[in-house]
Amino acid sequence: MEQVRLGIIGIGGMGTEHAKGLLAGKVPELKLTAVADIRPARLEYAREHFPEEVQRFSDGRQLIDSGCCDAVLIATPHYYHPEYVIYALQHGVHALSEKPAGVYTRQVREMNEIAEKSSKVFAIMFNQRTNCVYRKLHEMISSGELGAMKRMNWIITDWYRTQAYYDAAGWKATWDGEGGGVLLNQCPHQLDLLQWLCGMPKKVRAFCHEAKWHDIEVEDDVTAYLEFENGATGVFVTTTGDAPGTNRLELTFEMGKIICENDRLEFDRLSENERVFCKTCREGFRKPEVEHLLPETDGMNEQHIGVMKAFAARILRGEPLVAEGTEGIRGLTLSNAMYLSSWLNETVEIPFDEDLFLRELNRRRNTSVKKEDKGIVFSTEGTY
Repeated sequence: MEQVRLGIIGIGGMGTEHAKGLLAGKVPELKLTAVADIRPARLEYAREHFPEEVQRFSDGRQLIDSGCCDAVLIATPHYYHPEYVIYALQHGVHALSEKPAGVYTRQVREMNEIAEKSSKVFAIMFNQRTNCVYRKLHEMISSGELGAMKRMNWIITDWYRTQAYYDAAGWKATWDGEGGGVLLNQCPHQLDLLQWLCGMPKKVRAFCHEAKWHDIEVEDDVTAYLEFENGATGVFVTTTGDAPGTNRLELTFEMGKIICENDRLEFDRLSENERVFCKTCREGFRKPEVEHLLPETDGMNEQHIGVMKAFAARILRGEPLVAEGTEGIRGLTLSNAMYLSSWLNETVEIPFDEDLFLRELNRRRNTSVKKEDKGIVFSTEGTY
């Protein structure tokens, strides 16, 4: 096999952009052979804009059963991600899921158990892991040169969205349609990077403000406090209501401080380990000497295209993925813990009670209001 035949399930904003990239030849080892969407208008769009040989289906299962695809990319509303992944893997088709892995961890855990038993490839679209800045930071942390982490602060408030964005589709920003707001739609990227770089926290205390800046059901403003196993602490702040917004990650380690902002790294490296210096220095106000560095990266940042290239390479040659699909549960665990903490108004320990979370989520789903679907699809080009 020289090319993997790929079908896309869900051709809204993200699915359409993926299709355009494939049709433009940006991933030579993937060939778009089919698309599926339950909305007739989107299938008509595909008929008008995609080559005639790209088959169209009104349901993702029909696409999988057709035999015209070796793999599928799932870009449906969030609740359906695990459902289609499971169906694909059980029917001998490789699966690449858009983020998030799902809405609640119990559902995703079931998906992962099936994936572990499958011989097919399962990947997830954590495209921010292709960013050279985060890759370099991950390399530095993994090498041990920074020592233990002491503190992390991430303010990620440049996810600005207008009311029109939320009004475009009936499923958006509802508990029953989307399952959450900024934590589940925009921030799966940062929550994945947070755990990829820093590890999983043990305790979470979060404040999720619903409809603070928009006329929606779900949260659009979040502040969370995190505690890690080694005593390190963290703060995570996000919203879709700030303009122009900020994306600043600051990490303090025993050997200094790293700031990730404006697509570059700044490293204030200490001359010696702060913990050792603190205990041995005989001067009360003295600080360790500091060297200001700008760590170099390879400059590569392929985003979604890089994830798809790696997906094809794993299928064809067994090469590494950008992110294994089963890793999606980690960032989702963080968002679920933040929701549960806010709903219960208390600190939540990880692992938490998954059944309790689902009961609380379903309470909100039961009162969710069905919105009119205006059928508007915004281009996502240039948003990453």
